Amino acid sequence: MKHLLKCLACLRWPVAIALLIALALHEGMSEAFALIQHTGPILLWLVPLHALPLLLDARAWQLLLADRLSLPTLWWIATVREAVGRLLPVLGIGGELIGIRLAVRYASDVSVVSASVIAETLITMAVQYALAMLGLAILCMHLNAADGLPRIIAWGLAMSLPVAVCAFVVAHRGAPFHRLEAMARRWIGDSHELVARLDGKRLDGEIRALLRNTSLCVRAFAWQFAGYVLGATEIYLGLAMLKHSVSIEGAIAIEALTQCVRNAVFILPAGLGVQEAAIVAIAAAFGIEREAALSLALVRRAREFAWGGIAMMLMRVARNAGIGAFKRSV
Repeated sequence: MKHLLKCLACLRWPVAIALLIALALHEGMSEAFALIQHTGPILLWLVPLHALPLLLDARAWQLLLADRLSLPTLWWIATVREAVGRLLPVLGIGGELIGIRLAVRYASDVSVVSASVIAETLITMAVQYALAMLGLAILCMHLNAADGLPRIIAWGLAMSLPVAVCAFVVAHRGAPFHRLEAMARRWIGDSHELVARLDGKRLDGEIRALLRNTSLCVRAFAWQFAGYVLGATEIYLGLAMLKHSVSIEGAIAIEALTQCVRNAVFILPAGLGVQEAAIVAIAAAFGIEREAALSLALVRRAREFAWGGIAMMLMRVARNAGIGAFKRSV
C-alpha cells in the first residue's frame, strides 16, 4: 500500500503537466498569449483585486477565533495559507498546517487555534457546496439540464456529498483527535514533542463547541460565501478586459464551478491543467470563445503565482523584523 501511494505521488506532476500540454495543444496556447499581449498591462489590476476576497475570508476566521487576533494579522496569514495550499504539492492540506503554525505565534493556545482552522475548513466545505449548487443552477438556466456538463457536475456533487457529511458528523460527535493522540502515544512514545503538545481531548471539545454555536457558524459561512462571490469579480473584470464580456451570474457560475472541479481533483498539484480546463469548458457554456477563456485561465494562474510571491515576502518580513515588531506594524 505504501509503495502504491508513493507511485501515485510520483505520477501527480507528470499527469498534471501532460494535461496542461494537451489543453494547450487542443485550445491553441499561442492565440491565448496573443490576446493577453494585446490586452496589455491593464490585466495587472486583477492582482490587487484578490486582496478583497482574502480579507473577507480572514474575517470569517477572526470570528471563529473570537477576535483574539487582529484582522490584518489574519489577512497576511490567510495569504500565506492560500499560497501554500494552492501552489505547493501537499494535497491541499499544507495551507491549514502553516496557518496553525503562524497563528500560534500570536495566540499561544494551540488547541484554540487548531480548532478554529479545522472548523473553518469544515465551513469552507459547506460554502463550496452551496456555491457549486448555485453555479449549477445558473448553468442549467443557460443549458439543458440533460446536457453533459451539468449532468457530470451534478453527479460529482452527489457522489462527494457523503464524504463531507461524514467529516461534519465525526467532528461534531466523534473524538478523532483524542484517538489520534492515543495512537501517537503508542507509536512514538509519550516523550515525543508532538505528543507532548497534542491535547486531543481538549481539541475535540473546542471543535465541538465551535460547531454547536450555530449563529457563529452562520456568520462565518456568510463572510466566506461573500468572499467567494466577490472572487467572481476577477472572472467578470478579466473577461471584460479581454473584450469578451460575461454576465455577472455567468461569472459567479464560472468561479463557483471551477473551484468545485479543482477541489474535487485535489490530488493534482496546484490543480495544474484541471483549473484551466474547467475555466475553458464552463466559460464556453456562457458563449465565451475558447481562446479568451484560456487567456483568462492563464492570467488567473499568473495571479496565483504573484500572490505566492507576496506571501513569501510577508513571511520574510515577519522573520527578519521579528514577530513582535511585525505584530505592532499590523
